[in-house]
Amino acid sequence: MTSGNEHELLRHHGDVDAAPGLLDFAVNVRLERPPRWLRDHLAAALDDLGRYPSAADDLAARAAVAERHGRDPADVLLLAGAAECFSLLPALRPELAAVVHPSFTEPEFALRAADVPVTRVLLDDHRLDPALVPDDADLVVLGNPTNPSSVLHPAEAIRSLARPGRVVVVDEAFADTVPGEPESLAAQRIPGVLVVRSLTKTWALPGLRAGYALGEPGLLSRLSAPRPHWPLGTLALAAITACCAPQAVAEAERAAVEISAERDRFAAELAAIPGISVAGPARASFLLLGVHNGAKVRHALRERGIAVRRGDTFPGLGPDHLRVAVRDAARNATLVRALRELLG
Repeated sequence: MTSGNEHELLRHHGDVDAAPGLLDFAVNVRLERPPRWLRDHLAAALDDLGRYPSAADDLAARAAVAERHGRDPADVLLLAGAAECFSLLPALRPELAAVVHPSFTEPEFALRAADVPVTRVLLDDHRLDPALVPDDADLVVLGNPTNPSSVLHPAEAIRSLARPGRVVVVDEAFADTVPGEPESLAAQRIPGVLVVRSLTKTWALPGLRAGYALGEPGLLSRLSAPRPHWPLGTLALAAITACCAPQAVAEAERAAVEISAERDRFAAELAAIPGISVAGPARASFLLLGVHNGAKVRHALRERGIAVRRGDTFPGLGPDHLRVAVRDAARNATLVRALRELLG
C-alpha cells in the first residue's frame, strides 16, 4: 500500500484544483454542460428510472459502442466512467504491474491498495520506450494520449508490449480529442490488450460517469467478476448509446479538429513566455507546462481567479510542472496574459 503522502498525491485530481468562481484550466472537460441534444436525450430517459436497467438496455448500449469501433458487442464492457476499470484491475490478479508514468494515477492507486506489486516506468522525454517495461510484468498500464503530457504514442510501440500471459491496459480517455484517432487500438482485437474509453471529457458527463472497455470477452469477464448487479444506471446507459451514435461521433471529430488548431496556437503563445516550456508534441486537449517557480505561479494565478492543475502529484513530475486544459481563444488569452504579467 502507498504511504499516507503517496496516497494523497495519487488521489489528487484536477477537480480539487478547480473551485466555483475560478476560470477553470484544471479540469480536462470540454464543455461546461452536456450539449442540448444530449440533455434532451437524458431527460427523455427519466421515465425509465422506475424500473431496473435490463439486459436489453445493456445490449443496446454495447451494440452502439461496438458499431462505433467496428467490434462485436461481446468485446464491450460498459463502465461507470473509465476510472471504474482501473478500480477493477486487481481482479486480474497480476503478480507484477508496470505503470508507465507520468500518467493518470488511479490505476497505480487501485493496484497498490490491493497489495499488487507495482513498478513505475518513468519516461524521460514522455515518449514510450517498450524496452523500459520489465519482461516479467504481467500487467502493463499506460495512457494514449497520455495525461498529463498530451503526447501520443505510436500504436505499433504499444502493440509490441503484448505477449502471452500479459494484459496491456491502454487508457484512451482522450483519444477522441485527437482528430482521426490515428494511434487508437480501439478497433483492433489484440490478445491481452484492453482499451479503456471515457465519454466524460468530450460530452461533459463527469457527474454521470459513463465509459467502456474493449477487449476479448474472456478478459472482460475476469475484469468484471467483482462487480455488483446493475453496475450502470439507466441514464449512463442512455448516454453511452447516444454518444456512440454516428452523428455524435461526427460532432466529436469536428470538436477535435477545432481543439487541435486552438491548442497549437495556445502552445505557441505559452512557449514564447520566458520561463515556460511546453511538453510535446502535444496532441490532446491539454498541455503540460514546465514553469519557473511553478508552485508560486500556480498560487498567484489562483489569486487572480484562475485554476490550473498542479503537476507534482504525477510520478516523475515536480512542483514546476503545471497542466492546463485548452479552452476557447478568449479564455486561453486570459491565461496567457496572466502568465506574461507574472513571468515578465
